[in-house]
Amino acid sequence: MKSELVEQAAQIVKDPPILINMVSKRVRQLTSGRSALVERRPGMREADVALLEIIHGKIKVEDLQDEA
Repeated sequence: MKSELVEQAAQIVKDPPILINMVSKRVRQLTSGRSALVERRPGMREADVALLEIIHGKIKVEDLQDEA
């Protein structure tokens, strides 16, 4: 996980446990075959993709709670 992405996502989702849960759930979705909502660049891992999706507003807390 790239620290600069973590810092940027933390500006959007202020509560660290919620951010961790969001990233974890999204990583599980991505590894199970879901498509990324942002362009995936070479060398990006699933956690980086999840953080980038949060930063770009592609996923929100409500989006992931609906699938609980």
